[in-house]
Amino acid sequence: MTSRQAITSDQEPLDTPPAPPAILPRGQTLREAVDDAMRRYFTHLDGETVTDLYAMVIAEVEAPLLCAVLEHASGNQTRAADILGLNRGTLRKKLKQYDLI
Repeated sequence: MTSRQAITSDQEPLDTPPAPPAILPRGQTLREAVDDAMRRYFTHLDGETVTDLYAMVIAEVEAPLLCAVLEHASGNQTRAADILGLNRGTLRKKLKQYDLI
């Protein structure tokens, strides 16, 4: 069997390994870290009302994500866009949105 051989819908292609879960230094996955952060956030609200939480969280996460990936790609926006799975134009728009370029 070669890596180019057709696969059935219940199989993953051999030349595209599944992405490993993002593991943080303390052994915590990214998902667990977000869950912990959100639970702390709600605890610190102390009964206060919150609105636009989704937009706030996305902005807080997206900007450092873009910076980290761009740094990993040595400033190459085309490579960073590929890593992120974004169109290069979309990446540029987001970089401008967060005043990163």
